[in-house]
Amino acid sequence: MEEFQFFLEVLVGGLLSGVMYSLVAIGFVLIYKTSGVLNFAQGALLLFAALTFVSLHERGVPFWASIGLTLVLLAILGTLIERVVLRPLVNQPPITLFLATLGLSYVIEGGAQLLWGTQVHGLDLGIEDIPFEVGGVFISSFDLFAAATAALMVTLITLFFRYTRVGLAFRAVADDQFAALAVGLRLTRIWAIVWTASGVVALVAGLLWGARLGVQFSLSLVVLKALPVLVLGGFDSIAGAIVGGLIVGAAEKLAEVYIGPFLGGGIESWFAYVIALAFLLVRPSGLFGQRLVERV
Repeated sequence: MEEFQFFLEVLVGGLLSGVMYSLVAIGFVLIYKTSGVLNFAQGALLLFAALTFVSLHERGVPFWASIGLTLVLLAILGTLIERVVLRPLVNQPPITLFLATLGLSYVIEGGAQLLWGTQVHGLDLGIEDIPFEVGGVFISSFDLFAAATAALMVTLITLFFRYTRVGLAFRAVADDQFAALAVGLRLTRIWAIVWTASGVVALVAGLLWGARLGVQFSLSLVVLKALPVLVLGGFDSIAGAIVGGLIVGAAEKLAEVYIGPFLGGGIESWFAYVIALAFLLVRPSGLFGQRLVERV
C-alpha cells in the first residue's frame, strides 16, 4: 500500500510538472499552426516577458500594472517580429524561417540584457509552495496552481479561437493559407495577432517558471523541454501540447525514481528525448498532429 501511494505521489508530481512544459509548448503550436514556422525564439520571448515584468515590479510599478505594461511591450514586439522578420521571408523554405527565429532568439535575449541587465531576479507570486495531503498523496500547491493556470489558459485560447472573428480567421489560415488569401483575409494581420497571443502565453509561462527557478537568462533554455512535448503531441495541436506535456512530465519522474538507480541516476534531464526519438520512428506527426500527404 505504501509503495502504491509513493507511486501515485511520483506520478501526480510528474503530471503537474508536465503542465509547466505544456505551457511553453502551446506558444510553439500557435505560431506553427498559422505560419508553419518552428519558432525557436519562444524561449527568448518567455525570458523577455518574465524579465520585463519582474524589473518593472522591482522598480515600484504595481503588480497588475506591470502585467499590463509587459503585455503592451509583447504586443509591440510581436508586431515588429511579423513586419521585420516574417513578412520579408514569406514563401521561403522552412529551414530559412527556423534559422531566422534562431537568430531572433539571440536578438531578443540581447535586447533584454541591454534593457534590464543580467542580474538574477527572484520572483514571488504570493503563492506559498506548501505540500498538502490528498488520500495519502502529497501534492505541491504551486504545481496545482500552475495546472489550474494552464487549464484556464487553454480554455480561454480555445474559446477565443472558436467563437471570435479573429479566431475564425486564425482557423482558416491554419487550414489553408491560399484559400484564406482568396477570401480576403490579411495574413500579416493574423500573424501579428498570433505572435502577440504567443507572447501572452510566454508571459504566463515565464512568470510560473521564473517563480520556480528565478528569472535568469538560463530560463530561455526551457524551450528544450518543450521539444519532446511537441514531438509526442504534434506541432499543430493545442490538445497535443497538453497531453504531450503530461506524458513527458510523468515519464521522466517515474523513470528517475524506478529506472535511474540502475543507471546511476540523473536520467530525468534526458529521458524525455529518448521517448521523443522512439516516437518519431513510430509516429512522426505526433498523437494529435496532422499527417501530411504529398501527391507525386
